[in-house]
Amino acid sequence: MRILVVGAGAIGGYFGGRLLQAGRDVTFLVRPKRAAQLANFGLTIRSPHGDVILERPPTVLSENIHQPFDLVLLCCKAYDLEGAIIAFAPAVATETVILPLLNGMRHLDVLDARFGRPQVLGGKCLISVTVDEKGTVVHLSPVHALSFGEREVGISARARGIASSIGGALFDVDPSLHIIQEMWEKWVLLSALAASTCLMRASIGIIVASPSGRDVVLNIFSECCAIAEAAGYAPRGAFLEQARASLTASGSPLTASMLRDIERHAPIEAEHIIGDLLRRRSGDDLDHSNRSALRIAYIHMKAYELRRAEILNGPASNK
Repeated sequence: MRILVVGAGAIGGYFGGRLLQAGRDVTFLVRPKRAAQLANFGLTIRSPHGDVILERPPTVLSENIHQPFDLVLLCCKAYDLEGAIIAFAPAVATETVILPLLNGMRHLDVLDARFGRPQVLGGKCLISVTVDEKGTVVHLSPVHALSFGEREVGISARARGIASSIGGALFDVDPSLHIIQEMWEKWVLLSALAASTCLMRASIGIIVASPSGRDVVLNIFSECCAIAEAAGYAPRGAFLEQARASLTASGSPLTASMLRDIERHAPIEAEHIIGDLLRRRSGDDLDHSNRSALRIAYIHMKAYELRRAEILNGPASNK
């Protein structure tokens, strides 16, 4: 199976690197700067599961793609989605399968509109990973799991084939019977975590140690759960129990990656994660009310984006 990994950043670099380490046929679709960096210094992964340096990993620029791939592993940030689609489109033929690992749901609509629903699987990953200033992929915790499946309930022959091709590559692979339900649950948890930690600019442990902090986090989580339930994907009992425990753990250093992006003055996925979730709310009166902590967190994120644009480009960028 010929695999095109779109992006060699944190997610793409880790999963693509582990696949390459295991001998799979992997090529990274990257921009010229990252291509030169990988050619000169290789792809380095630092992980609790073992470090590796992959010298001169195969890379390709968009204009040099001349034949289709069997699997496209889409690992870009949500704000780069439209550009990524233009870049990897030459790699997609009728039988190509696209496996996106973005958070939320909006990307599925965008990919369906461009390539057709049958070619797009549902997918999610569970991993805490970043890229340092030298381009090293740094895996921050032992968890490294990739789940995927057909968006209708069931495991298809092609899903089994993909699982067979990428299995045994030093990360956990889980073909899922209910991938959309799982994606919604991850979205709910991520949204609650991002809204809470970005709004308070603090870890979960610090927030819940503050007056009424635990209640604020749980109220945001309840809002997110209510939106999922209205959409037909009510979070399941085991997920709810585990999520509430994670979001209220005393002394927890847990933060959303979006907060880490804010702290380093980077772009954030406010629209794709929080904005799109709010747009799916089914018309309750909280939508335009200051009682919605989720909406306040969203406004906080949008204010950050506007302020960042003003600093980078001047006040005219907001007009």
